[in-house]
Amino acid sequence: MKFLIAIALLITISMPAGAQYNIIRYGAKGDGKTNDARAIQKAIDACAAAGGGQVLLPAGHVYLSGPFNLKSFVEFRVESGAKLLASPDESIYKQSAFRDNKGEGTIWIGGKKLEQVSITGGGVIDGNGISFMGEELSDSYVLKPFNIIDPRPHLLTLEGCNKLNIEGVTFQNSAYWTVHLIGCNDVSIANITLLNSIKIRNSDGIDLDHSKNVRITNCYIESGDDCICLKNRREFEEYGACENIVVSNCTMTSSSCAIKIGSENMDRISNVLINNCNIRKSNRGIGIQNRDEGTVSEVIFSNLIIESKLFSDVWWGKSEPIYITAYPRATANNKDAGWRLPKGQTKGFVGAVKNIYFSNIRCTGEGGVYISGESPEKISNIEFDQVSVFMNKSTTEMGGIYDRRPSNVEGLIKSPIAGFYFENTGNINVSNSQVIWGRNKPTYAGKAIEQKNVSKLKTANFTERND
Repeated sequence: MKFLIAIALLITISMPAGAQYNIIRYGAKGDGKTNDARAIQKAIDACAAAGGGQVLLPAGHVYLSGPFNLKSFVEFRVESGAKLLASPDESIYKQSAFRDNKGEGTIWIGGKKLEQVSITGGGVIDGNGISFMGEELSDSYVLKPFNIIDPRPHLLTLEGCNKLNIEGVTFQNSAYWTVHLIGCNDVSIANITLLNSIKIRNSDGIDLDHSKNVRITNCYIESGDDCICLKNRREFEEYGACENIVVSNCTMTSSSCAIKIGSENMDRISNVLINNCNIRKSNRGIGIQNRDEGTVSEVIFSNLIIESKLFSDVWWGKSEPIYITAYPRATANNKDAGWRLPKGQTKGFVGAVKNIYFSNIRCTGEGGVYISGESPEKISNIEFDQVSVFMNKSTTEMGGIYDRRPSNVEGLIKSPIAGFYFENTGNINVSNSQVIWGRNKPTYAGKAIEQKNVSKLKTANFTERND
């Protein structure tokens, strides 16, 4: 008996809480061919059962893996020189990323109702996205047809988790959304690199969905879809508002929109600070795109450099450095409706966007600031201070179009493009700002400021000049 007790004590001492769990010791091959998901899950389970610790993916290996789940009090560490690669076998991805809505991807790395989870290290987590795509076109990849379940895996999906830390890793080549946090609280995302193909549609970078108290700092993001997106999806309505979000010191490039608020928003998005960011070669820079009954308020954008350019019509946007729209989404007959409309309804309505502030922002691109709503009460109290718009043609893509997709009104409208365009809005203040026409001024360039049905537009120290 004493011998057995001694052995038990030895095991306890050798594997204390906070110990390291190397996945190779749990059977991982790391040869880039064998599915190591079972070994990874064994290591995670053992770590969690012991009260927590570090699960290590050691350097020098490529670990091919199907789906697995993280657990509470686990630090999932991908060492520099290690790569975790999603298996290209579509048949193994079974769990829907959006519950009963099975048509918008599956889950690769998941977790639900977790406490104190970390993903760290200098290694790479690769979604193997190109393997899930169809033919490559000049502006995008063809999306493969599917029956009920779209097998494209979201790279990381965490739901209802508290105190998350994601730091140092490189996420890349996701087939769908990359980092999707649903109803999560107290989150730090810092010093990550996120590199998706700019041709993969739906390959969002970071999606904060009904999440609260989130800090995103010192990150570099390239994405075919939105780089950072705040939203409230209908599938997860029990988690409430998305609020208290800070994004700072990030550099972003997107074929769609670098920083997006909406377009799926059935609750409230508020108390958001976006500061000291550099947006390069993006279709849109900043987009508040309200299409549902949720509201957007108390948002400050400051100290930004925004460079925008035109992309093809595959991507929403027409090189608007700053974009705010509030229109109800299309009816149930449109492919964008479905699960996004209130249950049992064939049409919805749009909530208000108000108290949005832009300060010290330098915009360069082929389009101008675009603000347009269903009616003046839907967009109000928008303030621009020290916002410079430099409009200059840089691509061969056709301009002269305003883009209101997706909505219940005409989506693409031919028009001269103003430096600042305001339509169907409440109070707008523009101070200490300017429009500069470049040497390659677009042929579709319109007025410096154009307004239609604006309740009150106040300008102070506004200038217009040619470069």
